[in-house]
Amino acid sequence: MTIQEAAQRSGLSAHTLRYYERIGLIHSVGRNSSGHRDYAEEDLRWLEFLTRLRTTGMPIADMCRYAELRRMGPETAGERRRMLELHRDRVSSRIAQLSQDLEVLDYKIDNYRRGRQT
Repeated sequence: MTIQEAAQRSGLSAHTLRYYERIGLIHSVGRNSSGHRDYAEEDLRWLEFLTRLRTTGMPIADMCRYAELRRMGPETAGERRRMLELHRDRVSSRIAQLSQDLEVLDYKIDNYRRGRQT
């Protein structure tokens, strides 16, 4: 599929796709007979995973390291797992903090609904 189709399906811009390729987050995408990028379904699955990593706050540098390890093959599975476990711990901590923040907001909203201006 073309870069425009991949952008539409992934929810990322064509500019972002080119950037991800340039910094090594995605491998050099295949080219069609005209020399244009030709994305495969596997590329879209990888882009979806990258998007989830980014959405959960993983730094680009860590994502690049993960992508590099992935390209190195199965012998790096342990290190990739450890990276994801550390990231999961950070995400869990952030969720806990957001839950506490939400409780404070709910408390304040409830006060306003009850006519208290505190």
